Amino acid sequence: MVTSERAGNLDCQGSGERLTSGCFEVGATLGTVLKGGNVVELEPASVERVDLRIEDARIVARGPDLQPKPDDEVVALSGKLVFPGLVSAHHRLHMSLGRGMPEPRLDGYQDALEKVRWRYEGALDLDAVQVAATAGGLEALQCGTTTVFDLHSSPKEILGSLTRVARGLHEVGVRGVLSYAVTDRVGAVGREEALEETVSFTKKAKGRFRGQVGAGHSFTLSNEALEGLKQALASTSTGLHVPLAEDPLDEKLSVERHGATPVGRLMEAGLLSPQSLVAHAGHLGWADLAQVISTGSWLVHTPRSNQGLEVGYAPALKFGARATLGADSLSADLFAEAQAAYLRSREAGQPIDVLRYLANGHRLVSQAFQLQVGPLREGALADLLILDYLPATPLTAENLAWHVVFGLGSRHVEAVMVDGSWRLWARRPLSLNPMVVADQAREAAAAVWARMAGK
Repeated sequence: MVTSERAGNLDCQGSGERLTSGCFEVGATLGTVLKGGNVVELEPASVERVDLRIEDARIVARGPDLQPKPDDEVVALSGKLVFPGLVSAHHRLHMSLGRGMPEPRLDGYQDALEKVRWRYEGALDLDAVQVAATAGGLEALQCGTTTVFDLHSSPKEILGSLTRVARGLHEVGVRGVLSYAVTDRVGAVGREEALEETVSFTKKAKGRFRGQVGAGHSFTLSNEALEGLKQALASTSTGLHVPLAEDPLDEKLSVERHGATPVGRLMEAGLLSPQSLVAHAGHLGWADLAQVISTGSWLVHTPRSNQGLEVGYAPALKFGARATLGADSLSADLFAEAQAAYLRSREAGQPIDVLRYLANGHRLVSQAFQLQVGPLREGALADLLILDYLPATPLTAENLAWHVVFGLGSRHVEAVMVDGSWRLWARRPLSLNPMVVADQAREAAAAVWARMAGK
């Protein structure tokens, strides 16, 4: 277990409401020195025994033997890993209440959308949305994921839903880049409310939150929706978050309904840019994939979701220099996602650089927040993990990827810092009670499932 102490004489008693790690108050502006840890960076890979000093949410010093200031918290790590916080670049927090729900007999991807996911989303109310975000955010924190790019959908109650997602994540203390999935499948009024919601949230988001413009599956987007998305992007100066070609059905229905492929429609409307997030991209021909890459869009690989929906292999090796990972509607365990991505790519005979995929998540967060996140260097935001990982073999820059794939896991996450504040300490969340969250989530899930059954 990591140990924490003050370098000076600080009264650590405090009130019963104060959240502490050792005698460190969450949100305090005093400094923290991490001593004796093996600090990991992903690209270029490095593993270095070095100390870090953190103050006002940032790493302010890095060196082999940093001397703490009188009131600094000193955390003795004894060789444990200091790892950058992980990123789920395509997530669906609202699906947190759907795990294990009764499912009808399904016949393929379209059935899964129409009979399960869309019915489930239609049964969500705002209270369930917030509870799902808290439960999903807590799971992310416990897995070492400090930022989620969430694509939300709750057509029963659209307006105000992203604020409720943000409240749920705020309780946990992780970062969120949130968007609402604009679609025509609930009618023109629902489409316009979704545009209003995603634009409104993006313009007011601050602190640990940012907004994006979201979209549903391309075959559910009319030409009017594409024009609305274009206007929303112009008014927010942000990028599009869109699922694309998760299954061949996306192209088939897009051509049948709109006379053009999904990529063709997005390109013609001018919706893709270096700020865009394109999720899945599992069933694109090379010409279409090359067009997406040429826009500078981020491509988000979701291997465990692909396996769960049985939609086949995504050509992850061909995703280019701006490829990263997302957990979609599964738990935000990015260690598991990285392992699945690497092993599936090996199985397909197209092994990927898993460290680059993880590092690109940090580049994406840095772009969204206009602050450096990821490299554990002076000036970067202090989003980091303490991993209780004591390998049985040497751990070096040269074999770091092998340890990530074959050794490291969420079970090693002992402490998590976001924005310079401890959010998980000794494997315990500091701002909420996991038992209370679980009770609330089970109650909300039962209500959502009952509404689904009544439809």
